[in-house]
Amino acid sequence: MAAVPEYAEQIDGAWWLKVWVQPGAKKSLLDGIHDGRLKIRLQAPAVENKANKALVAFVAKTFGIKRNRVALVRGEKSRAKTLVIDSETSPEWP
Repeated sequence: MAAVPEYAEQIDGAWWLKVWVQPGAKKSLLDGIHDGRLKIRLQAPAVENKANKALVAFVAKTFGIKRNRVALVRGEKSRAKTLVIDSETSPEWP
């Protein structure tokens, strides 16, 4: 099992994931660490909640988790966001 990265923390049976999002990119991908957060470039634009929906879908796919187990809990209108992954077992960290 890989070590838990700096951008993740397990609290009350769920994983809290701190991310930095860059919407409007050419391609959706992980792009390293930014200020202690997992940097994610998203192809979706930051309009009408499209980037937030794309973020949840991208994180679910990347971590191999069902989409309904991932929720955006902080930073809806910010690039610095916090997601909760409802899983007691550790995801496969990128």
